[in-house]
Amino acid sequence: MKGHIIFAGVLALMLLFAGCILEPAEETKITVSAASSLTEAFTDIKTEFEKDNQNIKVTLNFGASGSLRQQVEAGAPVDVFASASESHVNILEKANLTLKDSKAIFAKNSLVLIVPKGNPLKISSVTDLKNANVTKIAIGNPETAPVGKYTKESLLKMELWDNLEPKVVYGENVRQVLTYLETGDVDAGFVYMTDAKIAKENTIDVITTVPTVTEIIYPVCIIDSSNNKKEAQIFVNYLKSETGKRILLNYGFTVN
Repeated sequence: MKGHIIFAGVLALMLLFAGCILEPAEETKITVSAASSLTEAFTDIKTEFEKDNQNIKVTLNFGASGSLRQQVEAGAPVDVFASASESHVNILEKANLTLKDSKAIFAKNSLVLIVPKGNPLKISSVTDLKNANVTKIAIGNPETAPVGKYTKESLLKMELWDNLEPKVVYGENVRQVLTYLETGDVDAGFVYMTDAKIAKENTIDVITTVPTVTEIIYPVCIIDSSNNKKEAQIFVNYLKSETGKRILLNYGFTVN
């Protein structure tokens, strides 16, 4: 009888130990807020990241970098912020809203002038936008969308802004500008090269690359209020991994 009791106790311990081994590790969820121009690349990166890190689930939140920064300032539960402009991360850093020394540059981009397919107004340069037959030019809102800030800086340097401003149609983010061109609602517009590459087939033509005053870089940072800083850092590291770089390159970004 005593042997049966000992055996039952050992069996119970074995089952308990087995249960501990088989119990899945706790799942952690992180929220990544990212610039609209990163939509396709980050969607693919999320898929690969979750395959390689099965206990971390990623929720993606896309929008204009300035709007996303304002969400963080308002206390939104964000773990990682990837911006299309260094200025928005710098603002958060100065307000002590980012984890110290967490900022990293992970990609670069370029600005291009695009027109509806077939180029009906025969635009061949940025200067041609002054022509009287050009009446609607789409750019991002410079206050919230970095693509708009880059565009306005360039037009100011070329001494074209005062002439072109009355023709400007603002988009809340770069994807809205691209949509204006895809649907033919405007005569021309300024988007990132990466957005031009993913435009709907046979909807736009790229006219020229536009020199920018400020280099178009994409910084990422960890938000200091995050409860999942370890997992957030794993995601940031993944952006700079070979897999992350490969995906970014596939969508036309430049990586180091």
